Amino acid sequence: MDLKLEGKSALVTGSGIGIGEGIATVLAREGARVIVHGRNENQVSRTVQEIAAAGGKVLAVLGDLSSDPAAKKVADEVLRIAGPIDILVNNAGMYPPRSWVGATPQQWAEIYDNNVISMVRMIHALLPGMKERGWGRIIQIASVAATIPGSTVPDYSASKAAVLNLTASLTKELAGTGVTANSVSPGPIVTPGWYRFAREIAESEGWGTAPAELEERMLSSLEANPTGKLGRPEDVGHLVAFLASPLADFINGANFRIDGGQTPSIN
Repeated sequence: MDLKLEGKSALVTGSGIGIGEGIATVLAREGARVIVHGRNENQVSRTVQEIAAAGGKVLAVLGDLSSDPAAKKVADEVLRIAGPIDILVNNAGMYPPRSWVGATPQQWAEIYDNNVISMVRMIHALLPGMKERGWGRIIQIASVAATIPGSTVPDYSASKAAVLNLTASLTKELAGTGVTANSVSPGPIVTPGWYRFAREIAESEGWGTAPAELEERMLSSLEANPTGKLGRPEDVGHLVAFLASPLADFINGANFRIDGGQTPSIN
């Protein structure tokens, strides 16, 4: 299927590694010019090189999004090197393994700033151009934890719930502009961060830590789902690429879970 992304420019925040990398890779493969963003120069450089080696059109921007001045610097650099941005994928964020007892109020504020306000900063910077041109896509990466929170990582889960809320609100703000906003909520996706999390579980349970065993153990316990497999970053990329395309004009204000059916919900 031709997603008609040729000629579109896409910024994927936090795309030097993990889910963001998968999204950037697929968007470039589908013909979009992709701006890879992150704070780690080595990770960003590697991702850019791999996308370019595969024939993709790709640029890089480094920077932090956790403060107004830093985020403005990133946005200004994006517009300077790439020009107008058609697709904004707000993926950057943090996932600290903190408990209710272990997370301080200040840390709750910190994660909200990194996972929610960072998205608002980039929307404020790039939305005006989309509205002016009468077309655009804003896609927020949330999590299944937004709607099915557990007792662990409560601050993270609450921040992702806020992402769903802000996306729904943004949709109403954008009525009639030609710009749509949607959320994507991944479940068990195998990334370097997932392996770190799985190794912590393995150590507490006495499992082996080889990647294949980690995946098998997690899939048979904490992350069991009807597909019988774990997701990969490019699985999320495929969904995002469709939502970012002109073919998705009538999809707006929705939250798409991509979790293999792990979440027991009809919506």
